[in-house]
Amino acid sequence: MSDVTRLLVAAQAGDRQAAAELLPLVYDELRRLAAARMAAEAPGHTLDATALVHEAYLRLVGGENRPTWEHRRQFVAAAAEAMRRILVDHARRARAEKRGGDRGRVPIDGLPAAATDPTDWAEVDDALGRLAALDAGAAAVVRLKVFGGASVEEAADLLGVSRATAYRDWAFARAWLRDALGRSEQISEKS
Repeated sequence: MSDVTRLLVAAQAGDRQAAAELLPLVYDELRRLAAARMAAEAPGHTLDATALVHEAYLRLVGGENRPTWEHRRQFVAAAAEAMRRILVDHARRARAEKRGGDRGRVPIDGLPAAATDPTDWAEVDDALGRLAALDAGAAAVVRLKVFGGASVEEAADLLGVSRATAYRDWAFARAWLRDALGRSEQISEKS
């Protein structure tokens, strides 16, 4: 059993010391995922890669309902998912504040429409939920690639599927999401 696996098991059991020892062993990998994700965000984002790593790590090992992992790959996949959820929650809060939060709407006619964020992560998350109901494997590849910064090959390894399957899932998901989001442009390979 590797050190990471041993510490994962102990951290899942609530051992705070194991959780503290685990972070340095996985931090570089989590930081790489977060940096790749944050590189795709708009400039001036209130989160940075370090904050994203720390928030994701706390969600994974600090809560009452800690998930279980059998190995490092599952932990990294869970971290990518936690980062996705953090960014989606952040986008939803920002959208709510941008729209006035809990204040009532007042229609104003004749004013030009404000420019909208080209990537509405809440909208993407909703579409991703619909894709997961249709094809869970394709949705998993999207989560790891788009939100976790993994390549298709890395996603295949993390999910334990062949590279051919991961590429097929990625191609299907890109086309499906383009249609679901009503976008005429292609969802890029870099996404």
